[in-house]
Amino acid sequence: MIPDYAGANVRGIVPALLGPGSWATTLPSWMPAPVAAADHVCVLVLDGLGWDQLQDRLELAPTLAAMVGQAITTVAPTTTATALSSIVTGLTPGEHGLVGYRMMLGGEVLNVLRWVGATGDRRRAHPPRDVQPFPAFLGHHVPVVSPAELEGSAFTEAHLRGSKPVGWRAASAIPIEVRRQIEGGERVVYAYYGGIDKTAHERGFGEFYDAELRAADRLVADVIAAVPAGTVVLVTADHGQVDVGERIVQPRPDVLGLVAQQSGEGRFRWWHAVPGAAADLLALAGEAYGDLAWVVSRQQIVDEHWFGPTMAPPIVARLGDVALVAHEPVSFYDPQDSGPFELICRHGSLTSAELLVPLLAATA
Repeated sequence: MIPDYAGANVRGIVPALLGPGSWATTLPSWMPAPVAAADHVCVLVLDGLGWDQLQDRLELAPTLAAMVGQAITTVAPTTTATALSSIVTGLTPGEHGLVGYRMMLGGEVLNVLRWVGATGDRRRAHPPRDVQPFPAFLGHHVPVVSPAELEGSAFTEAHLRGSKPVGWRAASAIPIEVRRQIEGGERVVYAYYGGIDKTAHERGFGEFYDAELRAADRLVADVIAAVPAGTVVLVTADHGQVDVGERIVQPRPDVLGLVAQQSGEGRFRWWHAVPGAAADLLALAGEAYGDLAWVVSRQQIVDEHWFGPTMAPPIVARLGDVALVAHEPVSFYDPQDSGPFELICRHGSLTSAELLVPLLAATA
């Protein structure tokens, strides 16, 4: 599935709310109907809540199940750094340029969430406002209710520059902070909660995930109960999840012999070929892993507009030569892309489980 950037896609939410015109007359047809009559809107992003996973567990989320809306597509790759940037800027990945969790920049691989490379912090070498030059929220000073520890980070500077930080230390503060901002006169408030994503990564699907979904649903109910009458709470997400477990693919030595560097992530792995080997790498990778992934060239991805219809050459240069985009529940291993534990659920690819996210609304 390729994201529907011109239609029902997360990149269209902010332009619909903050662009010119009246909500009652200019909203796209895919925007939930309650938004048209709203006095205020809280956009609440539940990181990692895929549409497919929600539909499988609706009995655990009665608040979300009762809301009005549908599935929409997120962006490619289906990863937090890229998708959150598209949500807040209203731009495709090919436009804002944060084209992955780990992307090539100036000859090195930059971890976009942590803004680190092989030699540590890279904020001076790659200033966030240069790497992603567009302001958030179309230049409006929108309050952002998100974890206080994220304030001042390089990724925050890159994708939320120009917004109004409203940090929270405990998730129970989210409804209170959203209410305070709306009562203070804000028409649009943005809020972020990452518990679902964190739980899926660390615990997989099962009783811990179910408990977290119940908690997230209660959070949504608390926000709806807290905000003034006439406020619409609009819930969406950046991506869904796939249970990979221990199905980690170790690339063959003959394939890695053609690879100079790796970027991306396990379910959307970029291989940067040694000079002159791009065509051979594409052929060998397709032969070795075509049963597990869509093995595609950078040019095919650009031509088919996976990252959007517009992509300047400096942004294209941040991509690898060959991408392995998993369609089976596997992850492709890179020793430089690892943490203190192996993730159980992952995302990044373009399966429905990862690409479809909710856009649901309820009026207080």
